[in-house]
Amino acid sequence: MALIKSISGIRGTIGGAAGTNLTPQDIVECTAAFGYWLQQQGATPKVVIGRDARISGKMVSQLVSATLNGLGIDVVDLGLSTTPTVEVAVPLLQAGAGIIITASHNPKEWNALKFINKRGEFISKSDGETLLQLIESGAIRYAEVTDLGSYEEQDGWIERHIDLILDMDAVDADLIRKKAFKVVVDPVNSTGAIAIPALLDRLGCETILINGTPDGFFAHNPEPLPKHLEALSEKVKATGADMGISVDPDVDRLALVSNDGSMFGEEYTLVAVADYLLQRNPGNTVSNLSSTRALRDVTERYGGSYFASAVGEVNVVEKMKAKEAVIGGEGNGGVIVPVLHYGRDALAGIALILTHLAKSGKSMTELRATYPDYQMVKDKIQSPEGVDLNSILEKMHEQYREEDCNTIDGLKIDFPDSWVHLRRSNTEPIIRIYAEAPTLERAEALVGQIKTDLLSLLEQ
Repeated sequence: MALIKSISGIRGTIGGAAGTNLTPQDIVECTAAFGYWLQQQGATPKVVIGRDARISGKMVSQLVSATLNGLGIDVVDLGLSTTPTVEVAVPLLQAGAGIIITASHNPKEWNALKFINKRGEFISKSDGETLLQLIESGAIRYAEVTDLGSYEEQDGWIERHIDLILDMDAVDADLIRKKAFKVVVDPVNSTGAIAIPALLDRLGCETILINGTPDGFFAHNPEPLPKHLEALSEKVKATGADMGISVDPDVDRLALVSNDGSMFGEEYTLVAVADYLLQRNPGNTVSNLSSTRALRDVTERYGGSYFASAVGEVNVVEKMKAKEAVIGGEGNGGVIVPVLHYGRDALAGIALILTHLAKSGKSMTELRATYPDYQMVKDKIQSPEGVDLNSILEKMHEQYREEDCNTIDGLKIDFPDSWVHLRRSNTEPIIRIYAEAPTLERAEALVGQIKTDLLSLLEQ
């Protein structure tokens, strides 16, 4: 059981004791701090909320709404929705902020509050630090009975989000409809089961849905990794589909399966979208330090420059704005298209991938073969309580001082033909270890070597 308070929000397991898990007290405490912080900024006293289909979602949503109302803040509730849909809705509704109730890729026992600003973007690091201080201080004043906030439910925002996607110049809906693609979708029993078929229907695709009941009882581990997508792969092969689509519960990460049932690779979702957009509009790109080198290669192919940011969507967005990137995101299947909004958006990624596929005339397998073939291994170890991870990373840095090292986010070690990145997770009590190399064997060996070194230092 766990409770994690970070600059990006609060996340934890439902039940148990307050202060150590995500209980009603913790939900109210953190929501109140966010609402009070919002008022202190002089922002519009209106917050848009939405949730994925987690079992605890309705309970958490009710607590959030009532707490905001108690502060005198109006609530617009989008109900079952997606993270990018809420992000799009906040500025269009001229709200002061948004709260997305989702624990992203975490299992069903988890839930979380993600805080976004009036632009529909995750709050900044400095704002997050201020919020954490407010949570600890408890210095919050509530509204008088005559000043309580209002509550309103609004439907139709997923459809409006889809409208915005189809209105993008880079999306050729008519061409996609002519191709009549057959697509298998695994939305892991969450709100992707509502949003993705609606999008594909507008694009004239034949949709085959598995794990499509949005009840929060995830049919498998909800993180869209290859080891969790075997059923999707088999369904693609069995039905002769053109592609398979998997998303996480809040629909901001997109993983693809090729027409032969092979994994397109979540790292290559962003690469493929960038390839298509850069053909139309060459420019700069951004991804985080844990993402594939293939994006750099594709960017340079079209004369642009690639830039790396610290891990975390807010860091990617900040770097994208600074470098005026035309496309960016994260190697976990997160695609950020600035002309739409500055947030990871699996629905936008789907529409752009389908356009790319339709225009190229290639199959998914053929398209994947056009990109540099790096192999990545993503691993992790538990982060022991009380351990000074910064000191451990400093020792690792010293051990690999002869290599090209980057310390803006944990420790990334660049070798001539490969790299490894280790950092503390912002969402789980773990140390993530990612490595990429020309072959899977080399990447696995690199992870093994680093884990051995790391565990040795942790045991000292």
